[in-house]
Amino acid sequence: MSASATPQLMTIRINGWVVQDTRPPFTDEAFYDFCAKNPDMQIEQDAAGNIIVMAPVSRDSGNFEGELLLELGNWNRSTGLGKIYSSSTLFVLPNGEKRMPDAAWIAAEKVNALPAQERKQFAHMVPDFVAEIRSPSDVLTDLQTKMCDSWIANGVRLAWLIDPEAGCAWVYRADGSVQTVEGFDGVLSGEDVLAGFVLPLKLFKGDLPT
Repeated sequence: MSASATPQLMTIRINGWVVQDTRPPFTDEAFYDFCAKNPDMQIEQDAAGNIIVMAPVSRDSGNFEGELLLELGNWNRSTGLGKIYSSSTLFVLPNGEKRMPDAAWIAAEKVNALPAQERKQFAHMVPDFVAEIRSPSDVLTDLQTKMCDSWIANGVRLAWLIDPEAGCAWVYRADGSVQTVEGFDGVLSGEDVLAGFVLPLKLFKGDLPT
């Protein structure tokens, strides 16, 4: 680096607010240590090395995450096609990003190929499927960028972004196509990734069954 070059700095964002921007990006070891010292936080790292700390979700958002995992888990248990992962699972992606989707699924053959010792560490692998549910504190454009540039660009085969506030969902596919689904009266299909899985969008209206 030349004397006049500007050193790369890291920012730390907590729920959208930049609270620190004076240190170089964390090494992998420093990131893992930061996570270990803050076990109650959900922490991600983007491709530039910036740290993103997610705020706790609202009551509705927590319910929506639970409903999604329940539906996905029931399907997976009946088919035995892979493994599901909760929002506490951190995935280390090929471009160096460290991300935590609200729900993820990985095909059995990929999971079974992972050495046993690596199953006790952060997951250095790309999910086949991920889903993100927008909470009131999330910036929609940030999530949409994350779906394309973080998940799909790194090899996720199918990704869903669900926005309960707007009553809208987006389906992202490995071929780069994006489908917008307006209204929550229909379903999302697992297509050829989650064969036979359908998710009723009415679960994200937030109303109790009558």
